[in-house]
Amino acid sequence: MSTTGKENIDQGERIVSVLAGSWLLYKSLRKMGKHPFLGLQGAAAGGLMLYRGATGVCPLYQKLGKDTTDPQAINITEDITVNAPIDKVYAFWRELSNLPKFMEHLKSVEEISEKVSLWTANTPGGLIDLNWNAEITREETATYLGWQSLEGSMIDNAGKIEFRETLNGTGTELHIEIDYFPPAGSVGRGIASLFNGIFERMIREDIQRFKTYAEETDFKQYAGLSV
Repeated sequence: MSTTGKENIDQGERIVSVLAGSWLLYKSLRKMGKHPFLGLQGAAAGGLMLYRGATGVCPLYQKLGKDTTDPQAINITEDITVNAPIDKVYAFWRELSNLPKFMEHLKSVEEISEKVSLWTANTPGGLIDLNWNAEITREETATYLGWQSLEGSMIDNAGKIEFRETLNGTGTELHIEIDYFPPAGSVGRGIASLFNGIFERMIREDIQRFKTYAEETDFKQYAGLSV
């Protein structure tokens, strides 16, 4: 794609914008006959996506003073308390394939070995699978769990959870940190830039959702600690 020196979105995001715009325009034109108003709205949005992809310029970003040619990482830090025993809460998190049960931004987490897993994230419209391999970098039973994506991943991801028993001994306090670092110059970086706000909001909501999930779920199968 050509450059003019006035772009405020990077090459990766431009590629994703063209793909998303083409898909949205196609879907909107197909529904134009039955739902002309919705079809026109979708076509306009698709046209805007195609424009930003072709020119590298996003008018909304200009108004907000945003420039994703140098996007920032997504850094999430949350503290929650759940009314569930610490051993069961830790064992649930240690089985990483459980995470998509309450984290809507994750499509799947497949545990390849004791330490390594394959993560796949949901993207709007399902345009492309956003996946990466990660390994557990540190674990202390019922106290700490940390992971990090492996070198060469489409998206660099890292996270950690610290577990503490509540004073009354019946609940669990969790300190959760999840980071996404978009690699420079890759399509993955563009995807992270384009959906940055969506991802951040989804992750925060996912973490808060765990409280409800944990307190409504029977953790009998996690009665023992994962080691």
